[in-house]
Amino acid sequence: MNCEWCGAENVLQTHNDVYWELPDGTRAVQIKKTPCVKCPSCGMEYQTEETVEEIEVQLMLINLKQVPESLTFEELMKTPRHLKRNYFDFLR
Repeated sequence: MNCEWCGAENVLQTHNDVYWELPDGTRAVQIKKTPCVKCPSCGMEYQTEETVEEIEVQLMLINLKQVPESLTFEELMKTPRHLKRNYFDFLR
C-alpha cells in the first residue's frame, strides 16, 4: 500500500483518534482507536476511504441521540442499527 499523499511505500496500518460530525449536524463526537494509515515519509495520518464509509454508514443507521461524546471505533461499529443497511445508497 502506498501513501495517498506522497506515494511512499512504507506506510503503517495503525490507529488514531478522530472527531466526526454527526450526519444531523448537531455535534461532533470523538472516535478513539480508529484504523488509520500513517506515513513515516510525509507524516500524514489518514483514514482509508473504506474506513470513512464504514463510519458514515454506521452513523446514518444508528440512533444518534444515544451516541456518547467519545467512543471507540469498535464501540461505534457494535452500536445496534435501526436499519439493516443504507437504503439511500442507490449504487449498491
